[in-house]
Amino acid sequence: MTTTFGPELKRWRSARRLSQLDLSLEADVSSKHISFLESGRSKPSKEMVIHLAETLDVPKSERNRLLHAAGFASKYVANDLTSEAMKPIRSALSWTLERHNPYPGFALDRHWNIIESNDTALRMLELMGQPNDLSMLDLLLGDTGLRDCVANWDEVSTYLLARLKTENEHLGGDPIFESSIQQLRDIQGDKLSTTDRPSNPMVAIELSIGPLRLSMLSSIAAFGAADDFALADLKIELFYPANDATRMFFEGLTTDGQ
Repeated sequence: MTTTFGPELKRWRSARRLSQLDLSLEADVSSKHISFLESGRSKPSKEMVIHLAETLDVPKSERNRLLHAAGFASKYVANDLTSEAMKPIRSALSWTLERHNPYPGFALDRHWNIIESNDTALRMLELMGQPNDLSMLDLLLGDTGLRDCVANWDEVSTYLLARLKTENEHLGGDPIFESSIQQLRDIQGDKLSTTDRPSNPMVAIELSIGPLRLSMLSSIAAFGAADDFALADLKIELFYPANDATRMFFEGLTTDGQ
């Protein structure tokens, strides 16, 4: 039976910038076997496909494609978040976001669509005159005016580019991320750092809302060990005050809203 596993394996190996020898060492598989798999001279077992996919950090959503290319059935599923099976996940999301009040928190899917927000996040978007039914990419790169509220946008854009590139590379190339990367380059032009990588590990987002100046840091959490690739792509982004003035503002915002 002819399969297309070899070219797919080579594509992912190249995407991870690994030689056949590099992959063989990381996967504890002989380089000769890797060569035979890529050339089609050997057919992998289902276990070998999964092992190599894990070694190459292939996203769960793309592992089924590797399995199909080798002639095997799908292993990974994608349950709708509204399904009964995902009820514990919805509860965990809501619990996390609610407990993060009085600071903003969002649940995002692979392409940064907003799945759920806590009350503080919704109030923050409202204060900036932003809709709550767009993706974060649309808000940041579209014409909603959010960029005008980011006082240090030129600095933030470098971090945004690095994150988009990292997530795009992880997925082995994604049309939405690639389009967003180009859109960001078009917006920034010569202002965008030529290194594409920030020099500092983290940058505070400085928001100007009328006379207010808010400074926030963010963290991103994901669900681990999930065979459901929709769940594996789900992320929770939580924002924290970077100074006392921002902390006092959000705490007061929650008090005012009660």
